[in-house]
Amino acid sequence: MSAKLRLPPLNALRVFHAVVQHRSFRQAADELLVTPQAVGQQIKLLEDTLQVTLFERKGRSVELTEPAMMLSHYVKAGFDEFYAGVRAVRRTTLRDLINLNASPYFAAHYLLPRLSLFRAMLPDADLRLTTRVDLPDFSRDDVDMAIQWGYGSWQGYQTTLLVSDPKIICCTPEIAKEIGGPADLTRFTLLDAVKSKRLWPDILRHLGVEMTESDRSIGFDDAATMRRAALQGIGIGLVSLLHAEEDLRSGALVAPLGRDVLRNMKSEEIPGFFLVVPRGHLRSKVVAALHQWLIHQDWRHDPDLPAWPRTTPLA
Repeated sequence: MSAKLRLPPLNALRVFHAVVQHRSFRQAADELLVTPQAVGQQIKLLEDTLQVTLFERKGRSVELTEPAMMLSHYVKAGFDEFYAGVRAVRRTTLRDLINLNASPYFAAHYLLPRLSLFRAMLPDADLRLTTRVDLPDFSRDDVDMAIQWGYGSWQGYQTTLLVSDPKIICCTPEIAKEIGGPADLTRFTLLDAVKSKRLWPDILRHLGVEMTESDRSIGFDDAATMRRAALQGIGIGLVSLLHAEEDLRSGALVAPLGRDVLRNMKSEEIPGFFLVVPRGHLRSKVVAALHQWLIHQDWRHDPDLPAWPRTTPLA
């Protein structure tokens, strides 16, 4: 009869989880309010227990070994379950609290005008809305679900496309005078989204233009700042339809290659706003209710918004 498997100490697994998240002993120590030496001792204890090497030091950072990568998935899932259980118990003493984080652009232009509709459906729900660009740490930040801009590539979460965010290539009339075709785009500074390294490369590939290492670009965290840079003539921007319509009508910006030049891009190359939620969070009835409400809204057909085809939601 084989010996019963003994789990490593829970504290060692907690320290391991923090190091995996930060890829640094020092940053993990800061989060856990202990010394880096204490973190190292717990990792050594875990490695001795498992008889494997978990991390390789690379300067001030560490890299995960193959066993560490395998273990990290299970440890993360375990701590996510712990947090879900604690959240569920705590909610029994609170009102129907929902913590939603949304991309600032989506919150301002899509979500806020519709919140009264959700309030009418669930009048007793206590909705807390935060806005930040980065995907939150759902456990640490106590967030139930998030609406993020991107391509739906967040592993380990239930992800659903709410609405696509196709772009129009825009620049000032002065810059447009010097653009005779797609190849001329790379002569200017390309205003980019730092959260996506594929936006301009995908667009240039679609236009048959090769992007080289010497091409100039400036990255921005948010769409509003990128738009302002385009309006100031800093470079060529990728403006969302909602704002592009306004700027093209006023003449502040023009579409040097035409408004429809990107219309036939592949759906997987068009970014969008996605609803991202850990599956365990949907066990809360009020969170599940908000989730369903968000999914079943037709975000395209608000009278103040332009309509465009919606791609198929991800499972």
